Order: sequence, then C-alpha cells, then structure tokens
Amino acid sequence: MAIKNKSLSNAKIISRSEHHISRKNIDPRAIKVLYRLKSCGYDAYLVGGCVRDLLLGHSPKDFDIVTNAKPEEIKKIFRNCRLIGRRFRLAHIIFGKNEFIEVATFRSHYADDNNQDNLTQHGLVIRDNVYGTIEEDAWRRDFTINALYYNIADFSIVDFMEGVKDLHNKQLRIIGQAKKRYQEDPVRMIRAIRIASKLNMEITPDTAAPIKKMVELLYQISSSRLFDEVIKLFHTGHASQAFPALRKYDLFAILFPDTEAYLTSEEGGHFINMLEKAFVETDLRVNLDKSVSPAFLFALLLWPAIEREINHLQKTKNIPPMTALAQAVRTVLHNQNKITAIPRRLSASIHEIWYLQYRLIKKQEKTIYRCLNNSRFRAGFDLLALRALVTPDLQDSVDWWALFQTSNSKQREQLIEEQNQKKSK
Repeated sequence: MAIKNKSLSNAKIISRSEHHISRKNIDPRAIKVLYRLKSCGYDAYLVGGCVRDLLLGHSPKDFDIVTNAKPEEIKKIFRNCRLIGRRFRLAHIIFGKNEFIEVATFRSHYADDNNQDNLTQHGLVIRDNVYGTIEEDAWRRDFTINALYYNIADFSIVDFMEGVKDLHNKQLRIIGQAKKRYQEDPVRMIRAIRIASKLNMEITPDTAAPIKKMVELLYQISSSRLFDEVIKLFHTGHASQAFPALRKYDLFAILFPDTEAYLTSEEGGHFINMLEKAFVETDLRVNLDKSVSPAFLFALLLWPAIEREINHLQKTKNIPPMTALAQAVRTVLHNQNKITAIPRRLSASIHEIWYLQYRLIKKQEKTIYRCLNNSRFRAGFDLLALRALVTPDLQDSVDWWALFQTSNSKQREQLIEEQNQKKSK
C-alpha cells in the first residue's frame, strides 16, 4: 500500500479491510471531533487504549484523540473546548456535565531535547510541552500495544511499534529502554501490572527486569496520584490477578508497606488468603456492573496492618482492645497517607468500618440497632465475614448478624435475648 504521508513512512499501515474496527463501536462524540478536525485540514487519530480495546473486541471506557493541531488551534475550532494542563496542554471538548473527549497534540520525543531543565536529577519528566510528529508521539507512548493509531482519513490502523503483533502474542512490551522509561515516569511500573492483569498478558523479560530494582522511584510520585493508581488496580475487574503480580515485583510493599510487613510475617501470612478471596469477589462485582467502595477497599487492604498494630500495642502496653484499635487506626492511616493520600471523606468511612469490627463482635444490646442502621454496616459485615475465613472464632458473630438481618422484629428480640443470656452465663 502506498504511503502518501511521509510521517507514516516507518509505520505499518493496516488497511480497513485488514481489521475489524467499525465506526459503529466508536463514541459518536469522538467521531464528530475526528471529522471536525479533518474537515479543518488537520490530521486526526484515535490513539492508545481505545484502539487496543477495539481490536480486542472490548468496549473502551475513553476515546482519546491526537492531532497535529496545536491546543490554541483546537480551541478556535471548537467553541465547547477547554484547555487544561501545565506539563502538557490538553484540550477537552465538552459535551455535557462531566462528559468530554480529550484531544492532545502530537508530542516530540524529549530524549532529542537536551534541555535538562525538563527532568529531575533522577530522570523524572517535569515539563513535557514539546510538540512533534505522529512518529515522535508514538515513541512517547509507554507500551507498544498503546502506540496504535486509528486514522479517520482512511479508517486504517497506524502501527509504528509492532503493537498489533504484541497484542496478538499477548505480550506487554515497553517502548525503548525500560530503565530509562521508568525513570521518566515510575508509575509505568504500576501500569505494566494493571494492563497485563487486565488483558491476561505476559510482561516481556526486558520490560519486567528493572522493576524490582526501581520500585523506590515511586516515592517521587505524589500521594494523590498513587491513590488514583491503587483504585485503578483494584477496581477495574482484575484485582485478583493484580494483587499477586504487585507482590511478585515488590510494588505492593511500596504502596502498602505496613500491610506487606504483616503478610510476610509468620503470624500474618494467613491474611493473604483473606485478601485473595476478597479480590475475587470484588472482580465479580465489577464485572457484573455492581458498585464497589474505595473506602471498603482501603479498609480491607489496611486491616492486616491494623491487626499487627493492635497486637503490638496489647503486647507492649497491655491496653484494652478498643483503645488499642483507636491508636492503631491513627497510626496506620497516618503512615498510609504519606504514600496514598486518602481523601478525608473516605477516611471517615474507613474509621466506621474498622470500629464496626469491634461492635459487631461484642453485640451489645444498646448498640445492635445502631450498628444495623449504620450506613457502613454492610461494608463492616463483609469485612467481618472475610476475617472469619482466617479467624474461625469470628464465624459465630457472622452467622448471628446474617440471621439478624433477615429476621422480623419478634425474631430479632428473641436473638437479642438469647445473646444476653449467653453473655450472662
């Protein structure tokens, strides 16, 4: 096939007849933006994960667009455009409340830019506002399967990095030298785990090799960004695959050091089974389009750390369980917030879930209905049920609350009376 555009001379062009991507499967708003850019004389492509997912027959969550139009030029074309970003200017074409199509200008490969002011001493990119060609843009992508472009001009796939081949072979390969690419953005190590888990792909040896040696680079990343990455890891339907992979490459120890410290100890190793079971259930909920709670996720992930701290406090200070719990909550959340900045509204919910653990076990008559009516009761009960998998003594409380929830008022009174008699004996 003849290539008219010189910027595509090094790319493999997969014509419309050679792939199954149809415009019917692309967000109509993205189609409008692509055609509008094309009609104004600019190149316009879908890029990244949406092209990858369309080739796999999946339904993309987002449709990102790249073009050779500069941000200011994009803004002139679209009245509903808003420019955002400091490190790199992006255009959001607004279609409604919280609904937009993101359009970026082709970026240059800054390795050709010798200005060291754009990098930290560790090689982390801090300024990235350099425009380039589509081929340079492809080199800036993280993995080969994310460097695929859908050309609205002729509906072809443009592939500079043999991403289609890697997609077919189920291999996740980083573009360029892995060590350097992780230095530029350490979050790429987490993304490698997430994408490989999501697509059931194997991380190639050259892509995986530097990860364990470079995990501490994640300390350079903002805690708010790492919080977002944790949510993506565990709330996209593939947590059960991501969890062991994170531990394999020592990334979990960076994200949740207090939890990992207990999981690797003799007394805390059994919690691995609890977490694995929880992630299977979480994946099931996500894949059934049921809601999942970030508060429950962090309450679950940090519970082994809570138990570790409680055990330490009771052994060293011999303080009551509820007091130990309160101190453990403060310590664990303080430590975790240094790594993943948990929003205050979630912290309050996490508190409730953890304090319910004590109240659900005690089953005091004056707090039973208060627990049941607590907005976090279901999350607290679910965590208790998971804990019972590794601490069988808790199963009686799980069974009692399971029965209490489904009983009528008379039956509930009887259950409370029986519980009081049991305590008095």
